[in-house]
Amino acid sequence: MTERELEVAQVSLARAAVARFKLSTDVLAFDTTNFDTHIATTTPGELARRGHAKSKRSDLRVVGLGVLVSETGHVPLLYRTYAGNGSDQGVLQSCLDGLSELHDALDQGEGRKRPAQRTVVRDGGFWSPQLELELDFIGYYSLISLPLGHKAATAALAFAAGRGAMKKLSGNLGDVRAARTRIVFGDDDDLDRTLVIVESKELLEGQKRGIAVALQKATAEMERLKRLVAAGRIRSASLQLRVNKTLRREHLSRFVVVEIGGTDKAPTLRWHVDAERRRTLEQTRLGRRVLCTDQHSWSTERIVHAFRGQWGVEELFRRAKKGGVAPWGPSFQRADGSLRLHTFATVIGLMLVSLARIALGTEASARAMMATLAGISATLVRTTTGGRGRWPTVMLPPELTAKQRRAVRVFELARWMPSLSSCMNTRPLRLAG
Repeated sequence: MTERELEVAQVSLARAAVARFKLSTDVLAFDTTNFDTHIATTTPGELARRGHAKSKRSDLRVVGLGVLVSETGHVPLLYRTYAGNGSDQGVLQSCLDGLSELHDALDQGEGRKRPAQRTVVRDGGFWSPQLELELDFIGYYSLISLPLGHKAATAALAFAAGRGAMKKLSGNLGDVRAARTRIVFGDDDDLDRTLVIVESKELLEGQKRGIAVALQKATAEMERLKRLVAAGRIRSASLQLRVNKTLRREHLSRFVVVEIGGTDKAPTLRWHVDAERRRTLEQTRLGRRVLCTDQHSWSTERIVHAFRGQWGVEELFRRAKKGGVAPWGPSFQRADGSLRLHTFATVIGLMLVSLARIALGTEASARAMMATLAGISATLVRTTTGGRGRWPTVMLPPELTAKQRRAVRVFELARWMPSLSSCMNTRPLRLAG
């Protein structure tokens, strides 16, 4: 199958899913991942390439996957298979061609007479002023978590650090604090955006744990450098490089103060942890995200809720990884066409799992739901009549739980296994006499 045929098929499946399950697709979350392959370096191909592997394996060629997911149900609606050394922004750029076609298909699936106004949600790795303008050109709103190093994010964090700027949200987000502002930025001041600074206690605790581990490693390295300085075995330029490398992660350079003096051949080194700077970092920067959107009419709660839907894409990727309910690998494909078709089949599996959860209305995890469905089985028993010919068989129905009986009804499994019909009577039998 060609790439075009696969795209037509996935758009048709998206339209059918939206129409059948009444999915809300006003907000679409986008993210990317990649999968390890064991294709030899000498095997020709454009998809399997060495790149920034999510598994941290630098010795394997990887295949990338970008997915657009609905806000309700987290159903994959559009995907792209791309080379493992491709950039995240380039993948989204290629998806823009299919977005307009998907846009029309979703409107048909929802039965809308007028085109919907949709929003694409991404994380900070997809930030690009050009992408913002192109999304606006094709009629999509944007919601993204800005990189904290961006000048607009820096200004927003400074605003949120002011007294009374952070306020508790309402409804289900009552435990979340956020601040809201609106600024104009960009090379030509052509981006008018609402910025929402969100505080996450879970993120803060995770970052503090990461800083503690990184600081422990940095302390050991700094003590090692002090011994080299005392022994006269390191020059000033080399010392500066190693100090910069030690402090470049987990915000260490913001609160670890280092003083390098002396001469090039006989440097001196002094360092300490500035507790005040560390406290300021935790209070003004750690545990915070800066959400950037051109949906100015949305409430702060709606913006935060829409961005949280992006986590649903990460859950899909976990299902597609090793040990998941619809794993991509291990793959034994080698040709690009086979890899594309293999990825297409994986995305269909992820779609079916999400739709099954919607159909059953279950709050259980995907893995627990699939285990429940796998328990619907029957035993085939061969009997003998004592005569010649093929032995007749009898199918013994299983004992079903309430959840399994519901699945039998919803998916009409008795069409393929009629013996299940005898399991559906839940009334206790009355014994005579």
